[in-house]
Amino acid sequence: MISTTRTTSSSYSALPQVVSFKALPEANCLSLVMRGGDIIVIPLDEDNSTPDVVGGVDSGILAASWSPDDSLLVLVTGEEKLILMTSTFDVLSESVLQSSEFGEDAPINVGWGSKQTQFHGSLGKKAAQANPSIAIGSSPDDDSAPHISWRGDGAYFVVSALSSGIHSDMAHRTLRVFDRQAVLQSTSEAVAGLEHPVSWRPSGNVIASTQRFGFPGGGAGKRERHDIVFFERNGLRHGEFGLRRTENRAQDSDRWDYKVKEIHWSPDSNVLAIWITEDQGDILQLWTMGNYHWYFKQEISAPKLSSSKPGRFTSVCWHPEKALTLILTTHSQVLQRSYNWETCASQIRPPKDTGSVAVVDGDKVLLTPFRSQNVPPPMSSYQLSLNGAPSSSTRNRVPVHLAFSNERDVLAALWESGYIELWNLHTRIGPSSGKIMEPVRIWSGSAQNGLDWTGRQIVIKDMKDSSRSDIAQVTILGSAAVGPDQLFVVEVHLGEGSTSIGNYKVATLGRNGRLVISSDILAWQDPGENTQSLLLFVGLSSTGKLYVSGKDTQTHVVSNNANSFTLASGFVIYTTTSHEAYFAPLSKLASQFHDPADAAGTTRDSVDDWEKRRVERGSRIVTAVSSNMSLVLQMPRGNLETINPRPLVTEVVKQDLDAGNYRKAFLACRKHRIDLSFIVEHDQEAFMRRLSSFVKQVDEVDYINLFLTSLGSHLPVEDISASCDAIRVELERVDLTKYINSILTAYVVKSPPDHEAGLALLLRLRDAEPNIVEDAVKYIIFLVDADQLFNAALGMYDFSLVLMVAQHAQKDPREYLPFLRDLKALTKYYQRFKIDDHLRRYSKALRDLSLAESAHFEEAMEYVERHQLYEEALAVWTESENRNRVLCIYGNWLFDRREFRQAALVFIEACEPLKAMVAHERALQWQELFELASREKVQEDELQGMAYRVAEELTSKKRHAEAARVLLDYSKDVRQAVIALVNGNEFSEARRIITVHSMPELVDDIVLPGALESKSQYTEDISEMREQLRKQVSRLQELRVKKVEEPDAFYGTEDANLHNVDTMTDVSMPLTAFTRYTVAPTTTSKASNSRSKRKMERKVGSGRKGTVDEEEYLLKSIAKLVTRCNMTQGDVSKLLPHLLHLSNEHRTEGKELQDDMGKFQVELRNAVEEVWTRPGENAEPNPDDTWAARMQKKEGERLTDPIERVVKPEMSLPDWGLRLLQLQIDKTS
Repeated sequence: MISTTRTTSSSYSALPQVVSFKALPEANCLSLVMRGGDIIVIPLDEDNSTPDVVGGVDSGILAASWSPDDSLLVLVTGEEKLILMTSTFDVLSESVLQSSEFGEDAPINVGWGSKQTQFHGSLGKKAAQANPSIAIGSSPDDDSAPHISWRGDGAYFVVSALSSGIHSDMAHRTLRVFDRQAVLQSTSEAVAGLEHPVSWRPSGNVIASTQRFGFPGGGAGKRERHDIVFFERNGLRHGEFGLRRTENRAQDSDRWDYKVKEIHWSPDSNVLAIWITEDQGDILQLWTMGNYHWYFKQEISAPKLSSSKPGRFTSVCWHPEKALTLILTTHSQVLQRSYNWETCASQIRPPKDTGSVAVVDGDKVLLTPFRSQNVPPPMSSYQLSLNGAPSSSTRNRVPVHLAFSNERDVLAALWESGYIELWNLHTRIGPSSGKIMEPVRIWSGSAQNGLDWTGRQIVIKDMKDSSRSDIAQVTILGSAAVGPDQLFVVEVHLGEGSTSIGNYKVATLGRNGRLVISSDILAWQDPGENTQSLLLFVGLSSTGKLYVSGKDTQTHVVSNNANSFTLASGFVIYTTTSHEAYFAPLSKLASQFHDPADAAGTTRDSVDDWEKRRVERGSRIVTAVSSNMSLVLQMPRGNLETINPRPLVTEVVKQDLDAGNYRKAFLACRKHRIDLSFIVEHDQEAFMRRLSSFVKQVDEVDYINLFLTSLGSHLPVEDISASCDAIRVELERVDLTKYINSILTAYVVKSPPDHEAGLALLLRLRDAEPNIVEDAVKYIIFLVDADQLFNAALGMYDFSLVLMVAQHAQKDPREYLPFLRDLKALTKYYQRFKIDDHLRRYSKALRDLSLAESAHFEEAMEYVERHQLYEEALAVWTESENRNRVLCIYGNWLFDRREFRQAALVFIEACEPLKAMVAHERALQWQELFELASREKVQEDELQGMAYRVAEELTSKKRHAEAARVLLDYSKDVRQAVIALVNGNEFSEARRIITVHSMPELVDDIVLPGALESKSQYTEDISEMREQLRKQVSRLQELRVKKVEEPDAFYGTEDANLHNVDTMTDVSMPLTAFTRYTVAPTTTSKASNSRSKRKMERKVGSGRKGTVDEEEYLLKSIAKLVTRCNMTQGDVSKLLPHLLHLSNEHRTEGKELQDDMGKFQVELRNAVEEVWTRPGENAEPNPDDTWAARMQKKEGERLTDPIERVVKPEMSLPDWGLRLLQLQIDKTS
């Protein structure tokens, strides 16, 4: 524990007659309860306010205590009555304190286990009737006064008072527990030697008191024994621990030279303060518990008034709000001491790191080197007994602070007096015989130099600029009685005494006559390692904020809920109150300080990138041992757990790989279940260069096989194959017979596996090493499925290899022998065809069949059609006379698949022009069709029919100009050609053709009615577009008004993360905001499967009316309408010149069409400008790739203004209209 001390002069003298003195914040007054019986109130909000006696008790008041919430006051009067009063001093109850009743929580006794039912041996049943006389009395140190203590929540209070004995006439202490209404709940059992101090733990589980031993009426035990005892609320005992006093007691048998005056629990229930009064002065001991053991942590002596007068405390109490802050008063001073928890752990850098942790327990230091042992507390590897200060001016045996050197195995201990001891621990590293530690005190001395100050903290480090290795620098932080805190720096020549370099004043904690509140940040002791030439400082505040700062840079917060941290292996490791351990790389933290843009603080994204793992609830970090790749955690009750986090393991493995220690890296990965492919991934080029070293170090066959099988986990396919081939070549070079199994493993692990190469290796060694081959066959069958290996051997066309595999795979001979006999009866290539066909290697089977006799050609063609091997067949029969046959069946297959263009080319290549013309016609390749028909001398009538068919198909595809060209060139049908052009709005070309062929009658028959019909169609299209535009603009205006007036209803969202909840209630609920998006009437929550989730995602943006996506849908629809308008405008501009000149009726219709089109364009342009307003701000999307995140992203996009997601369309504004129509010039004018 690290302490911070404040001292202030006291302006009040002791008032023995005061029983209780309490400040009441809500009433803004002071309350005094006097032993004479007066209850006095002193207001604080009035100038020169006088005390007011609000009540009194004639018999006097022996004890008084306010409840924790200041709402109740309990009094014990001189007549041993218990009075309960309100904060306004109204009496709620008055009862007798001493009662023969146990209380409302009296246990029910049914006789089980009673003395009457037990076996008493030779004494018989009379032993059960004996009534032994047990003397139960009180301690000679008892002050005979009652004492009151409240539980932390104010629900109960306990009264400790002297009571008459049951088995003897001696008075003894009894604890009585009352509830908030002063109703007796329980009475404690009679305890011999129980004393007056009493304190109820704020958490409520135990009540603490003291017990003396070794005197008449006291507990049975040694005379110097003195225990802190605990009781439960029901009055039963609940454990104890003994005080540690080594001073000789006085010879007087009725008294000791010390006594316990008071005990007090800290507000967080973790520290028990024991106020002890001795002849030499008062001391205060601080005790904590861990793993059911009580540790003696601190000892505070009261300052002496003079050399002849012992120091005395006048009061001891904890700060009500700051858990580890003590407030002590003397006759002339007010002392404030603030403590923080600190783990004293060694920070020596690898490879000499011991992972030692020191725990103070009185005048002993419990030492455990976690690199070698993990000893569960309260045990330890070694107990170091400290000598303590030799000066008679101090009586403190407990060091105030411990620190390890960051360069050597040295422990420094500091006492308040300034006395220092340095111990060389000589910790054993690694497994070996002998003691785990052999500590030797190498230096001791004092750094006080005659100044009046008390030591608080110590730091020891080696001198970096010294040429000698036996010089250490010790820095002590001390609190001076007057003035600021001071730093003392001492240069220690180990074994030769010390030389003081000097002392430096620390002005940051200066004193100004008032109590100074110290900083809540606990500084981290730097292990002496810089990161990227940047000094980093890490600190943890009492509020759980973990700070990181550079030397001259801004501090930023890494975590807001950290409870412990350490630094090891290039990581800041910290645990959080959410029961997770984070591993923050120092390199990334340092880079944030290098980049000014990141200096403002750590972003959530960077924290998410750090590795983390779950830990047990309430875990805190004890230490991290880099060389062991371990992190030691302590659980809330005190037990330890050692884990090997992946970041620490991989960091050490990286260092070993860089140093070429492949065996050590391999064993670490194997032990800690790190994927062995990491050895290759770390630096593949270096691994390939040092492959021979890897094989030499990791020479066990099983290890190499394990390594090879792990390569396929994360590496790319190319890297797997390259690594396997390189290892295989190296193993073949070193020892082929030894590593035969590893070589086979390399063939199998490759991607794709090369089973045939492995079997070929076995064939090569079969004659030379038959025993090895037999074992290797069994091994490869273990690696690969037996049927798959059988097929691979069969594919090598070696029946002896097939039989060998089948026999070792224990296949049934009835399954494969008939098949093999049938194959052997066939010719060579037909046999291979059957084998490849059986193995479904169809392309290879076709090549084998082509090499067989020519009688198998028809079978080959059937095989090609059955397995669609057309391209492979063309490659086989490239120069053969059967090539056209292959092309023909290939073309038929393409034609059936409606790939007419490809089929036509194949038919031409196969010299099948008729089939090629049919394919061209179906593909509407009319130029190629008629060119081929001309070359093939097709009859005129057949050609004309072909032209009509093609023109009809082209017209159906709206290719009117091409249809007209076919009709004119090959059918010689001018009328049908003109009709096709008029239908395609090609009036200019239609009139040209009429003129060329001198057929003016077609103008009246086709062109004039066709122009009016086209005008009517365009007018209808414009009217339809106008109606759509007005409806959608009106709906957009309505939606935007609703968005402004009812934003919650419009933008209502549902937390998408709720869909990750495994269990949801089936109780009916009202419509959620999510149904606002999907228009799905949700009344009960049901588990959604993946199909419904995908359907939900597709619904987003569907634009259905009433959904939040409707606005975006309408904007996209208007954008499409602009595109349609631009296309219609182009068609109208082609029609208008003909309407102008054909007739007066056409001119009138043309003017109407032009005006209608122009008005709609203006309306559409105004609508576009109106609905595309300035966009709003974007919502930040969630980058996580989960379904909930995707839905949340889509919902966030909905909240974005839709006009920012839909691009504003551009309207085409050419000079498309006719000015003659605009000027209304009549054709006859």
